[in-house]
Parts: sequence; C-alpha cells; structure tokens
Amino acid sequence: MKSDIQNRNDIERLVNAFYSRATKDEVIGPFFTTIIPIDWEIHLPVMCNFWENALFYTGGYTGSMMGKHQEVHRLLPMRPEHFQRWTDIFCHCVDALFEGEKAEQAKQHALNMALMLQIKIGIQ
Repeated sequence: MKSDIQNRNDIERLVNAFYSRATKDEVIGPFFTTIIPIDWEIHLPVMCNFWENALFYTGGYTGSMMGKHQEVHRLLPMRPEHFQRWTDIFCHCVDALFEGEKAEQAKQHALNMALMLQIKIGIQ
C-alpha cells in the first residue's frame, strides 16, 4: 500500500520522478531540454518549494509562475496538447508513488494550474 504525500522528501520524490519522465517525453521534453536552458540545481528546489507550498502552505515559494510560462510561450508557442501531456505525466507520477488526500490534492492542483495557465496565456 502506498502512503500519501506527507513531507518535503515526498515532494522531492514526486518532482524528481516527474522531471525524469517529462524531460524524455517527445511532446513536452523539448521545453525542458532545448527551449529554455534550465539549471537543474536551481530549478528542482524551486519546484519543490512550489509544490510544498501548494500542498502544505509553507510560504516557501515566491516565484512568478506566469511570467516564466509566458516567456516559454513566446519562444515556442504552447498548445493544449502540451498541457494535457504535462498533466498526464504529473498525475501518472503521483499515482505511481502515492495515494491519499494530498496525492489527490496535488493532481487537482496540477489540473487547475494547467487550465489557469492556458487561459492567462491565451491558448485556445
């Protein structure tokens, strides 16, 4: 039986699992490997802060998610299928590692975030 997402270590497992798959994905991988050069030593802790704040309200994330995605969209326009693949991979990683209330909350947050980004960026 899998446990629920309980702490920072669990968030790190999830974030690392997601990026391990996403960077190799033929649909969204280029966003992480080619379009924007990512310093993974900086990016991964920021993403862990984001998800830790989203699930446990730690206040540890202070970045601008919208600005970063608008910049990426200017370089290579994102389409609905990119967001669908992102959420598919994220939810798959959650389901592979965890089960419970926080796991469900993480998946719902990812779906809401993908929808909000598409609306605010103007992706039809």
